[in-house]
Order: sequence, then C-alpha cells, then structure tokens
Amino acid sequence: MRETPEELSELQRLLDASLSRSTAHLRSIIDIDRTLTAKQLAQVVTGMCTLALSTVTAAGEPRISGVDGHFLHGMWHFGTARGAAKARHLAARPAASAAHMRGEELGVFTHGTVEILNPQDGDPAADWPDLLAYFKDFYGADSFDWDNDVVYYRLHPHWMAVYAADFAQLAAQSDSRPPIDHTDRSV
Repeated sequence: MRETPEELSELQRLLDASLSRSTAHLRSIIDIDRTLTAKQLAQVVTGMCTLALSTVTAAGEPRISGVDGHFLHGMWHFGTARGAAKARHLAARPAASAAHMRGEELGVFTHGTVEILNPQDGDPAADWPDLLAYFKDFYGADSFDWDNDVVYYRLHPHWMAVYAADFAQLAAQSDSRPPIDHTDRSV
C-alpha cells in the first residue's frame, strides 16, 4: 500500500460521494456490506491488476481494451505503446473509464480523465521519476525503451465505486498471490 493518509482520505471522500450520487439500482447492489473503504481497497488492489479500459473514437464510438493497471496513491496508472489506438484516443479525448474485476468477488469501476505522465514532447509529471523507478522494478529496466516505446497515464477519477463480496476473503487472496516475474518474456 503506497497511499498516504491524505490520499486515503481523499479517496474515501470520492468513494462516498460517488455511491451517494449513484442510481438506486447500483446502491441496491453496492451497499455498506458489499463495498470497501479506501484503506481496504488499497490493500486489495496491489501489484498489477488487469483493467478493461474504455476510450472513445473521433466518431464517438466506444472502444475497450486491456491494460496493466497499477493502483498507486489512490489512482489507477497504466501504460500502452505510443502508437496504440488507445494512445491516439486519449491524446484527443482524455476521458476514460476503467474496470477491474475478479470474478464475482470484486469490481472496481472508475470514470475520470487521464493525465499523460511521460509526454514525448513535453515535461513529465513531477512524480514521473518515482513512478518510472516503480515500473522499471516491476517490469525490468530493459523491458522497453522507456522514453520512446511506452506512454503512461494516471486516471484522475471523478467517480469510483467498489463492489466486494467479502473483504476478508479478498485480503487473504491478495496476501497469498504469488509474485509474477514480468521480466521473463519467454513464456
């Protein structure tokens, strides 16, 4: 868990506000017994979490694809190839939605706006050196040409809801997940 107390407080405010302005249908599914606090969420979504990322084409058509999501400091961070269609979509229309689901046990649903962390022709985000160190440690320093091959984003959420069937079970699963060796690309 990398969140500061201030980040957890901000995330908790977002979770509470999002649920309070959700539809009655959603609130009937995600009630106080089937959601997580900000602290619990940060404990459960560690390491790499596959996200279904939704972007929009110039014609207003939705597109969905998968990305490696990393929940850091209360927000999703993800990358893609600089030439990927989703990178073009996000450069022109930075609104995005992301969902992380683990069967029927967990669903984290987020709507927001992306920030490019390492623009090719601009200044990187202030925290990019720390994030880059994290990503290099996770994927391997030689996995990419980090300056030219990949672009990373932070999804600034304006709405986020969490469905969790059983926090204790999720926490136990998170604690027992074996580490993944992302540096071995031979598989």
